Amino acid sequence: MPNPPCILIVDDDPNLLELLQLALEHNGYATVLAHNGLEGETVFNLEGPDLVMLDVMMPHRDGFTLCQVIRQQSNVPIIMLTARQEVEDVVHGLELGADDYITKPFNLREVIARVGAVLGRIERQRSAPPRVITIGAVTADLERRNARVNDREVVLSPLELELLHYLMSHPGKVFDREMLLHEVWGYEYFGKTNLVDVAIRRLREKIERDPSVPDYILTVRGQGYRFVAENELSKPA
Repeated sequence: MPNPPCILIVDDDPNLLELLQLALEHNGYATVLAHNGLEGETVFNLEGPDLVMLDVMMPHRDGFTLCQVIRQQSNVPIIMLTARQEVEDVVHGLELGADDYITKPFNLREVIARVGAVLGRIERQRSAPPRVITIGAVTADLERRNARVNDREVVLSPLELELLHYLMSHPGKVFDREMLLHEVWGYEYFGKTNLVDVAIRRLREKIERDPSVPDYILTVRGQGYRFVAENELSKPA
């Protein structure tokens, strides 16, 4: 019987740690705990968890810093836990490589649903058949788990690679935010979130010559986003 997914929870609130631990283990997950950012890094290196949940405001090392440290060495999915409602703080965590964020106070059912969606997405990536798509100078390679622009490899997180591959699999088709959240993130309940916009912006910064005037990932005003079709790129200027 396979071992259950292991989740590292890093938070300086012992009551919240216990609450999350009980809820996750009740739903079939294994957990390991840390009470601050420095301890979180140590436990992460020792345990190699399948998912990390990080509080933002912690002593010794905050969640943003720990997220950055983890992302430099691993593509493990990261969910930020934050009481901050400001858009800038949420966006900052996503730009550092977090996969999702949950604002406090939160509903435990929502937490379990988010965890399941993130882990489900990772499992789909691992089990997906080898697929390579090239449009113009951009290649999304699920076989080698990387992307290239003009034969130069670009570093993408697993989520960014899946989003890029999904858009490239449907060239020219417009996707609204809810559709992308459902198809790529695997979320059934969306609420108010800017996950898609931040992920699109990060992709543009990595694959476009000029992210402010993209050639590949286009915004369709009032509708969503689309990846250009090959015949659009071949048109003379």
